[in-house]
Amino acid sequence: MGSPETAINLVGLEKAFGAIKAVDSLDLQIHAGEFFSMLGPSGSGKTTVLRLIAGFESPSAGSIQLFGKDVTTAAPFDRDVNTVFQDYALFPHLSVQQNVEYGLRVRGVSKVERAKLAKDALATVKLEGFENRKPSQLSGGQRQRVALARAIVVRPKVLLLDEPLGALDLKLREQMQVELKALQRSLGITFIFVTHDQEEALSLSDRVAVFNAGRIEQLGTPQDLYENPKSAFVASFVGTSNVFDNNQANQLLGLPGPVSIRPERIRINGVFAAGQKVLSGVVSEVIYVGVTHRVICKVGDKQVIALASGDVVPERGAVVSLVFNESDLVNLGDR
Repeated sequence: MGSPETAINLVGLEKAFGAIKAVDSLDLQIHAGEFFSMLGPSGSGKTTVLRLIAGFESPSAGSIQLFGKDVTTAAPFDRDVNTVFQDYALFPHLSVQQNVEYGLRVRGVSKVERAKLAKDALATVKLEGFENRKPSQLSGGQRQRVALARAIVVRPKVLLLDEPLGALDLKLREQMQVELKALQRSLGITFIFVTHDQEEALSLSDRVAVFNAGRIEQLGTPQDLYENPKSAFVASFVGTSNVFDNNQANQLLGLPGPVSIRPERIRINGVFAAGQKVLSGVVSEVIYVGVTHRVICKVGDKQVIALASGDVVPERGAVVSLVFNESDLVNLGDR
């Protein structure tokens, strides 16, 4: 059984859809009060795990414990969790106030108490004065806040968020990321966040589980995942990384592979010193990305990405030296 500090404990969890195993022998503990993200590409199993925790799907094998209580076969309404969906799932014919009150009304809370709790929840998500509007009269960000208010008004122990920012434009998405993190801190409840956006997961989370083919490829803090990936999949999926397979590492670096290195660790035309590696490449593309330029070089048959800024940006076709510390290479072969 999970300890009191464990919000969610998944043991041997499996889910199969016919011959397809969406979740494969998953063991996972999520701590109480943490912002936990499940990150992975489409079809990796992250959303299925969220639906299993919520009770929307039944596992093929394994168990689900919520604060030490086995809820594997419990109905969704018998689990102290709530879910925020990407499409908001608001009732279009109800006002903002009525949408937020809905879960309380189902639970038999009095009208006066419902109104007070809904008002408090709307204040928490900065929507005072919007009580009488309909969802169609709101922006995407405002609708997302209503969905959050409706979810938190019943004070669940765990809040499940299924790509809740996916329908928002970039600027609003970044704004909502900041607000989500602040909301989680103020409420102190466990957030379990599903996303395929690695920047979103890294910026929001206390810990991240990287999913691949129904399994967790790596679990750790954002910094650990970024700086110490345990596989080529994690190195490539979490941020941008140059991954050298065994042959490339042997031929170009004189080292056993696979290994990886982040673009920001590579200096273009830098001074070579002891303990460093140097590769000669031809610039095939230069991409402006705001504060820096992404420089794509051909080193033999290998594409290597480095970063350049200021007045040292090379032109396409230029021959450059790519210099980096051997200690910045991450060995993926023994992980």
